[in-house]
Parts: sequence; structure tokens; C-alpha cells
Amino acid sequence: QVQLVESGGGLVQAGGSLRLSCAASGRTFSNYAMGWFRQTPGNEREFVGTITWNDGSTYYADSVKGRFTISRDNAKNTGYLQMTSLKPEDTAVYYCAARPSYGHVWYTGVADFGSWGQGTQVTVSS
Repeated sequence: QVQLVESGGGLVQAGGSLRLSCAASGRTFSNYAMGWFRQTPGNEREFVGTITWNDGSTYYADSVKGRFTISRDNAKNTGYLQMTSLKPEDTAVYYCAARPSYGHVWYTGVADFGSWGQGTQVTVSS
């Protein structure tokens, strides 16, 4: 398992941008697929997007497609979630997740991932 630590959350006005980071340690991060999820009080954790380990291809939830971008820097053992055109409904605790991966697979379920960060709060004011 890798250990993950998110950073970069905060308060932003609607229409603004934030970039979250997910720093990994403990294993070879480049062999891990990475996902981003978010959760609001009383609701289940929701898939945001994912990136493969090898070719860096990405897949997003419809709710964020065109506004959020996932990337990774394997040399720095870090993944990123760039969020633009933020809306109040994007307010949530955001989590990064990782799992070993050996092919071109997009993982989208909470149960697909074995390693999770502690979460970082993103609040978008109207």
C-alpha cells in the first residue's frame, strides 16, 4: 500500500480555481492507478475522476467533465486535481485514492481502491 496525503483545499468563490495535490509514499507510485473522490455530509463518497498508471489517460464523472483535470508526476510521487469554474455544489471533502494497476483500466468505485488520503475540505461560496 501507498500512504497518501492531500493538500490544497480551501475556500474559493464560485467561478474560481483550486489545485489539490496528493503526495504518495511507501511504494512505487508509478505502478498505481489514482482516483479522486468527494463526499458531503450524509452522502456516499462520489467518484470524481481517475488516471491510469502507465499512459496517464483520464476519465471523469459527468458533473466535473470539462472543468476538472487530473494529472500526475510519477517522478515526484504526486498526483493533482486541477479544479476550475468551481460551483457551490462542488463543496465537499476531497479524497485521493490509489491502487496497484498493471494495465489500461479506469477504476471508478470506492471499493476499487485500497489506499486513501485523509481528505481535504473544498468550500465554494456563491
